[in-house]
Amino acid sequence: MKGREIRDWTADEQAQKLAEAEKELFNLRLQQATGQLEKPDRLRTVRRDIARIKTVMNTAKAAR
Repeated sequence: MKGREIRDWTADEQAQKLAEAEKELFNLRLQQATGQLEKPDRLRTVRRDIARIKTVMNTAKAAR
């Protein structure tokens, strides 16, 4: 997921994708705690996606 892609989404889409990513991160952390996590690098990817979405949302908010 790139910043350009995120900027093309509407504010509602950004909020929806953020909620989905946070839910996925929760599930991944739960899997990690129980020893069922198969792809540990997915945690890093999801955290970075969340950060990108929040950054784009905040810059859009500041530009108003």
